[in-house]
Amino acid sequence: MIYTLAAAIRAFVMPRNESVLLSNLVFRGIRFVFHLVAATGRTYARRDWVLALYAPVALVALPVAWLALIALGYMGMYWAVGEGSWAFCYKLSSNSLLTLGSMEANSLVGAFLSYSEATWGLLLMTLLISYLPTIYQAFSRRELIVAQLELRAGAPSSATNLIVWLNRGGTLLNDDTQWRIWEEWFVQIDETHTSLPVLSFFRSPQPGRSWIAAAGILLDAAALIISAVDQPRSNQIELSFKAGCLAVNRVYRFFEERAHSKPSELLEPTNSLEEPSRQEFFNAYKCLQEHNVKLNPDREVAWRRYHALRGRYNEAVTFLAKIVTAPEVKTV
Repeated sequence: MIYTLAAAIRAFVMPRNESVLLSNLVFRGIRFVFHLVAATGRTYARRDWVLALYAPVALVALPVAWLALIALGYMGMYWAVGEGSWAFCYKLSSNSLLTLGSMEANSLVGAFLSYSEATWGLLLMTLLISYLPTIYQAFSRRELIVAQLELRAGAPSSATNLIVWLNRGGTLLNDDTQWRIWEEWFVQIDETHTSLPVLSFFRSPQPGRSWIAAAGILLDAAALIISAVDQPRSNQIELSFKAGCLAVNRVYRFFEERAHSKPSELLEPTNSLEEPSRQEFFNAYKCLQEHNVKLNPDREVAWRRYHALRGRYNEAVTFLAKIVTAPEVKTV
């Protein structure tokens, strides 16, 4: 029982990326069921519709698991103090936990346990209700940037399209504010998606959008600009790139090392999440040239530098895209 209360506090109150075994077990169990159902879907849209229910259901199931374990713990204590049979103790525990008031304990010690259990039951439910607005506010802030990025990078979005839009005035010096917004977005992802990991599984309102796909596009665009563009650019790009690398790698390490989560197998085999080939990079290079973006004349040097920069975040983005079953991502 004490472990359950500590798990609830660590999951919602403690402002750091704590991995809670009880929460992990609940989320994994529900995820397994949802993945079995989603695997029957023949299209990505169908699987996306099923998986969109996963995070909300898991979030509601978590306090149910807490309450069930507390009820079992108090049932044992009622039996230990001589309140009656196991059946009576179970009914008394459930009655006290849900504050129904239809049953009373037979002793003073039993009454004390009953009141304390009612207090914990109310506290846990209040805890969840209080944090639901926080979770949905973080979700709304995240999705606002995802939707705005689609307007700038096209649909389907790509890093190349985003750079063309950023260079719409013939310069990359006028986008400090935009890159600063994206830096703040990455910092928020770092903070919220490790302290409240269930947020990673909340899917975008539109099936073709995904927060990790948006992060990958922003990082690809920054890597392309740093490695290939040969014209003055905003100094904010490097800061946004660093913030993005830190954010996706910290979320990645949380799920792989602390939560011990495994990637989903529901993505299409043709999903474009792999490292872009040299030819794909050169195609993007040509597209940027056609839109009057001044580039490094040595494509091989640019390719090697881009490949090195992408190595700082590619593994994390690929892992997270698989674990949340993101839509297809065009790398460049």
